[in-house]
This record gives sequence, C-alpha cells and structure tokens, in this order.
Amino acid sequence: MSSPSPTPRTRPGGRTARIRTQVLDAVRAELAENGYDAVTVDAVAARAGVHRATVYRRWRDTGGLIADLFTAAGDIDWQPSDTGSLVGDLTALNQEIQDSLGEPNSIAVALIAVSFRSAEAADALRQLWADRYRQSEVVVRRAVERGELAPAVDARALLITATAPVYHRLVLLRLEPDPELPRRAAESAVAGESRRHRAVLSRRPGM
Repeated sequence: MSSPSPTPRTRPGGRTARIRTQVLDAVRAELAENGYDAVTVDAVAARAGVHRATVYRRWRDTGGLIADLFTAAGDIDWQPSDTGSLVGDLTALNQEIQDSLGEPNSIAVALIAVSFRSAEAADALRQLWADRYRQSEVVVRRAVERGELAPAVDARALLITATAPVYHRLVLLRLEPDPELPRRAAESAVAGESRRHRAVLSRRPGM
C-alpha cells in the first residue's frame, strides 16, 4: 500500500482543473510545512494565487479543502510493483511507504496527523487505507498463483503485518528510516504466514 504525496491522474477540465491543482498544491504545502492550523481559506488562496471567493465557492472551508485533498489521493493511478516474488513485492511496497513517510515535510505524515484533528479527515483516511489495501491485494493473489502462498491466506492481514513495522517506526516512534527495514519486515511477514499455514495443516486429521 503506497503512501505517496497525493498526485491525481491527469483529467481534462481546463481552467477549473488548473485552479483545483493550484489550490490542492497550496493545501499540501501549508499542511506539510505549517500543520493543520495553517490551512485556512485565506492562506490557501494567497499561496495558490487565486481569489479567496474562488476557494469559498468550491471548497467552503478548511474541511472541504482537506476532504478534496484525500479525494485527490484516492485518484492516484497506482499499482504495486511486480518483482516476481512475494518477498520482493512486499519489500518494494514497504520501500515506497518508507520513502513517502521519510521525506522532508512528508504530506503522508501530515495527512495522518490531520485525521486526529478532524472526524471528516479520519473517515476519508480510513476509506483511503481501504482502497490502498484493496489495490495491494494483487501482491497476495500473484503469490498464490505462483504457489508461494496457500489460497486460504488472509490477504489483508498479511499486508498489514508486512507494512506495520514501517508505519510504527516512522509515524509512531518518529525515527529515521532504516534501509534494511522494508525487506526485513517483508521476510518476517512471509515467514510468519508460512508458520501459521503449517500450524493449520498440523491440526488437520491425518496430517
């Protein structure tokens, strides 16, 4: 599951689309540099170089701006890497997450922080995570097709197990990125799933 800076796929729309891009870029910048309290309609309008009335008409208030930022994040045309192995795919996924969370003024970290300040943002973030996990489940399906995993594997649980150490280190502990962590966490998750599957088989009659 990627946690990139929200950059929506290109859409037609002329001036309206350009203004949306300018405004959301300004929201990202204010949020990442100065935090949630700095995201006001006036500050965003000034930074975007548009009239405040334009922002009020379309987004109404800070809540509307933040909600549209999450919508833009959900518009990302993203698919997880296919490296040819489950450990490789999970490592690549973790590396994307670590790069996003570890960059200076990370918008991903800022969006997570906003979810603790706004119920609207929290709901939007939960939906975004659900979408990202759903997109990432292809990693597990490919592993099942290659014979690396049993068909009964819980894809969501495996993905959470693999990626959680990265979020824990960078978001909760606020430590520096560990270059070895993406692969180490991936290997640990795959090994744990293998042990779980063997334990299930051992409890079956005749096994």
